[in-house]
Amino acid sequence: MRKPKDYDSELKALADKAKALKDRRVRQLGDLITATGADTLDADILAGALLSVAEMKDSATKEGWRKRGAAFFQGKTRGAPVSTNRNTGRLPQSDSSTPSA
Repeated sequence: MRKPKDYDSELKALADKAKALKDRRVRQLGDLITATGADTLDADILAGALLSVAEMKDSATKEGWRKRGAAFFQGKTRGAPVSTNRNTGRLPQSDSSTPSA
């Protein structure tokens, strides 16, 4: 005789998996906001910008944004932060070795 399926436990497992996937997606969106630097924006500004993007109909603009996003994920725009002090490969000179005027 066949063992009856426990549909309740299967449904609970599926619900738990769906919740875990939703939580993961929310976490990834938060990571994306942080990685792009958008976390410095006010929440109202960020929400307004996202609403504008969602409502946009211009496919050329969306394609440009898509290419820029793809480049970001490929690491082409993710570099070390630009600093004003460039490392030229030379050791810094100490004050004692520089001639005084």
